[in-house]
Amino acid sequence: MKLLADGLYQLRGFPPDAINVYLMGDVLVDAGSRHAERRILRQLADRDVRAHALTHAHPDHQGSSHAVCEKLGIPFWVGEGDVKAAESGDMVTPQPDHPMPRFSQRVFAGPGHPVDRVLREGDDVAGFTVLEVPGHSAGHVAFWRESDRTLVLGDVVFNVSHAFIPGTLSEPREFFSPDPARNRDSARRVAELEPALVCFGHGPPLRDTKKFTDFVAGLPQA
Repeated sequence: MKLLADGLYQLRGFPPDAINVYLMGDVLVDAGSRHAERRILRQLADRDVRAHALTHAHPDHQGSSHAVCEKLGIPFWVGEGDVKAAESGDMVTPQPDHPMPRFSQRVFAGPGHPVDRVLREGDDVAGFTVLEVPGHSAGHVAFWRESDRTLVLGDVVFNVSHAFIPGTLSEPREFFSPDPARNRDSARRVAELEPALVCFGHGPPLRDTKKFTDFVAGLPQA
């Protein structure tokens, strides 16, 4: 694991920075695809993990959630608008009617798992505040720590281009986002916080506040 900030680690993934999983205090944030189970559990073997939280219920973040919760005996925490998808394992129905979400479901998704805690705006998770940032999914949440301006963002913004060039900020593709305009509103909301460290669902962490805020400022207006 790589230490990013006080108590915040990024787990090793393959390829690096492609589908990110974090340990935030004693809470595992996201769980990659269903193929990541053994890699995640190996890295958590000597850690005291008390819960597993999703930024959003998409197959590349939910894939190993059931396995991790079962094997570690920990509760599952999900944003309110994504509870149905997380529990049923059906993450295609809430997304646009396009081949790519269906492909992602077939290749990455794991079984659904009962949600033990519904995450809502203002909740505390391992010293971070839950922010409701819908658009890419109905129940997308991010985690914000004011003391050091650290943001665990999920997929509101990527730090990899659509051509898979790391370190290039981009929006999620519209065929994965049921409400792109609302997602841009969520991006503008978090940019107003001027985060010093942004940890993305896809792409390497970013410590350049201006690069992030300038990118968001350039997003199309509704």
